[in-house]
Parts: sequence; C-alpha cells; structure tokens
Amino acid sequence: MSERPRPPGWLPKPEYDSIYSRVPRLCVEVVIATPERGVLLTRRDIPPNVGAWHIPGGTVMFAEPVAQAVQRVALDELGLEVDVGELLGHIDYPSHYLNGLDSPVGLAFACTVTSAPADAPAPDGGAWFSRLPGGLYEEQREFLARRLGLPS
Repeated sequence: MSERPRPPGWLPKPEYDSIYSRVPRLCVEVVIATPERGVLLTRRDIPPNVGAWHIPGGTVMFAEPVAQAVQRVALDELGLEVDVGELLGHIDYPSHYLNGLDSPVGLAFACTVTSAPADAPAPDGGAWFSRLPGGLYEEQREFLARRLGLPS
C-alpha cells in the first residue's frame, strides 16, 4: 500500500501527546465480521502494544464526519473500501489511561467490504478469527464476545 496524504486535522506527535494527555480521544473501530469467517483483526504495528491483535481503528480528525473516518481507517489500515453500517456500540479503554497513555473511546461500526470479493484473503497483517485470539486488547475481547458472541 502506498502512503496516502494525511487528512486535514492530522496532528504532529508532540501536539497529539499534549492534547490527548488531557482530553478523551474519539476513535472509530472497523468491525468486519461474517458468520462463515468470523471477525477480521489486524496486528498492531505502532505503539502501544506493537504485535497485539486488535480491531482496526483510529482517531476521528477534527471536523471529520464519523462515517468518513471509518472509511478512511478501513482504507489506511486494511487497504479496503467499506460500507459503514450499524453502530454496534462503544469501547472504553481503561487500560490506556491506567497505563498513562491517553483516554480513547471507540465507536464500533459494522462494516461490509465493497472493494474485494467476500472470500478474498485477509489483508496483510490481518487474519479472520471465529475464536478470539490471545494477545487481543481485553476491552475489545469483552466487546466482541458480548456483541458478536465470539468465544475465546
């Protein structure tokens, strides 16, 4: 995947750290799941928790419509175009603020892939899971188990 230009509102790391050390950070979570394949998760390649499995997600930029943020994150993190569906719920991340990181709140949306066939392989760094893997953020494990009924 080639590097896409950063969206308006993208913050340099020092400014990001300064702001989000004091206020909550609104995020979106891209939940792609099917009864046949389970849920699509990716490995984190940036701090914190490099190497952990997670629901693809990211920060909503200033003045960015939430549905557009979901589509941007799906393209950036998965290389996939998606239709944004139902809001499945929210995910609080106490593990972040209890460890001195930031205070994200994720809005999790059901998404349908529109840019690849339903049986296409998982994108690079991703995998399909019908059972939730070890190394998944605990907050996301609880959410996916409760909301999608996926076992560990």
